[in-house]
Amino acid sequence: MEFLLQFLQSIHPLTDGLLKHLSETIRVREVPKGQYILRAGHISRHVHFIGQGLLRCFYIKGDNEVCSWFMKEGDVIFSIESFYDQKESYESIQALEDCTLFYISFDELQFIYRNFSEFNFIGRVLTERYHKLWAQQLYGIRMQPASFRYQWLLENFPELILRVPAKFIASYLGITEVTLSSIKSKKMIS
Repeated sequence: MEFLLQFLQSIHPLTDGLLKHLSETIRVREVPKGQYILRAGHISRHVHFIGQGLLRCFYIKGDNEVCSWFMKEGDVIFSIESFYDQKESYESIQALEDCTLFYISFDELQFIYRNFSEFNFIGRVLTERYHKLWAQQLYGIRMQPASFRYQWLLENFPELILRVPAKFIASYLGITEVTLSSIKSKKMIS
């Protein structure tokens, strides 16, 4: 948990009262590879900070799983719309590696926002960070030809190429595994 508290402190200094409250409130869970922390149709009731491991967020379109996010150490993960509106999620979140997650509930987060004003700044900074990431992803992946999508991923998140199975990378990039394999082989030749 010390890693999480240092991470939050790096965004904005925490008062002694908030540090004590977080130390008493934040829970930890070990999630084995393959286990879900959220399934579509359920409500995202917790926000998770990833201490160790890698998770994917995906939804079903027709008969296919579409990967929308990969989150790793130092990232926050939850189903945004489901969490903020406390409604059923259309997304699922699954561990791709064994994970150590730190988490708090929606109600507890609201309590912290109401009672510790400095945490509102932290929440804003994190929200801005993920909005920028979403915009970069929209441009880098959804609005470019397949070869540029893979190049964008290599330049921005090279560790994902090594940690995420090819079928999930292909889904994330909106291409087939065959196309991904072809792009990779062309990159190796040039």
